[in-house]
Amino acid sequence: DAWLTEKCSNLNYRIAFDHTGEMNRLWMEPSLAVGIPTSFVVDRDGHIAFIGHPMQLDEVLPKVLSGSWRTSDQAKAADAERIATSEPLAREQALKKPINERYWAAVKTEDWKTALSAIEEGIALMPDDINFRQAHVHLLLHRMHDMRTGLPVIRQLVRDAIDRNSEHWMIVALDQLFHPNLDHSRFPSAERFAMGKELSEHMLALNPPQGDGRKFLSYPAVARYHHESGNKDRAIELIELALKSLDGPEPIADGLKQHFLPDLLQALANYKSEKVCYGALCAAPQKDPPKRSKRRPRRKPKKER
Repeated sequence: DAWLTEKCSNLNYRIAFDHTGEMNRLWMEPSLAVGIPTSFVVDRDGHIAFIGHPMQLDEVLPKVLSGSWRTSDQAKAADAERIATSEPLAREQALKKPINERYWAAVKTEDWKTALSAIEEGIALMPDDINFRQAHVHLLLHRMHDMRTGLPVIRQLVRDAIDRNSEHWMIVALDQLFHPNLDHSRFPSAERFAMGKELSEHMLALNPPQGDGRKFLSYPAVARYHHESGNKDRAIELIELALKSLDGPEPIADGLKQHFLPDLLQALANYKSEKVCYGALCAAPQKDPPKRSKRRPRRKPKKER
């Protein structure tokens, strides 16, 4: 209630929390529904007439109410497409579930060896899973401080990110190398900056400053490298480009914009060492970055584009 009051003060619909997990166990998993939000429409006969994204309800609900939806060719085609798309992800999630449960239980108690064992099991099963690869680097370098084992692992992550030409993988690698909430004092400085330089150059080639790409996703990570390298002006320029891209030609949902805006403004204020504003939202420079909690929140898997 306190969170909703603070974050959603103008909410005009009900929010329910399933603390038993039955919605996941009895509805989401059996239907191969892997993402949120997912809506289930039960018709007047008690049948599940529709499973899908709530944005489709404006089209679907009138047909459900009229009784024409459930047996229609459109409904059958929509469900077949949903299952074809979701089934591989659902199988993957089922394989990862026991590994993730063991990993997070170990993280909670700071049992890093058990956490590492779980992640290594996950990588053996799914070597191309970026979440497992990220956790592997993070555990070795930033929790266990095992540089001898961790350095080859981060080197391979950097190489794989570049070979894939994947913006998401490159952001993950740069974050492990330059995120201000992490301690890099044990890392060989020359090698860290060399990897940062190579990643940043590939990132900017993939999403060039003069293009119309969504720079708010990747440019903050590149800016951190430049700022720590001593190129403050370049870091400021990159954050300003990231802010500008929030109002670019490609429409961005307001919720997504509000999610990225505070961190971008804070980075710009820190780099400029002065107060900055974007509309009514302002940020003042902070001397030290906010400390990250010991247990990082679990993220939903992202689909590669």
